[in-house]
Amino acid sequence: MTVDELDTRILRLLLEQPRTSVREYSRILGVARGTLQARLDRMERDGVITGTGPSLSPSALGHPVLAFVHIEVTQGHLDDVGDALAAVPEIVEAFSITGGGDLLARVVGRDNAHLEDVIQKLISLPGVVRTRTEVALRERVPHRLLPLVESLGRAARA
Repeated sequence: MTVDELDTRILRLLLEQPRTSVREYSRILGVARGTLQARLDRMERDGVITGTGPSLSPSALGHPVLAFVHIEVTQGHLDDVGDALAAVPEIVEAFSITGGGDLLARVVGRDNAHLEDVIQKLISLPGVVRTRTEVALRERVPHRLLPLVESLGRAARA
């Protein structure tokens, strides 16, 4: 999907002012409410906008330890292991990857002992050959999309 300048302005507002109404967004942007709603609907349908819920902090929810776990899987069991990972609440996201391992999971824990328990649970899953864990010490760049949206806006203007 091609994102034009108006789309990038809409996305920027959604990121900067997520709790504002559609009516207020249309006023700020100087476009008709129907135009704005049509753009939002299209971006949702095309998968650009994937959610509208709040961003939550695992740390504030009592899980301040963050680790990235590389998981090596027995050939032919990637889907089964992926399904099993979805049942572990401490796994906040997981990806199929290339390189060192087959899956990369972002895992949170209450403390290091809890993280070890979660990793032991992962190791015991059928199809998991081995894991390698890297504990995050400090977040240097928080999850963000605004710089990407802004670069798309610059490209749309050029």
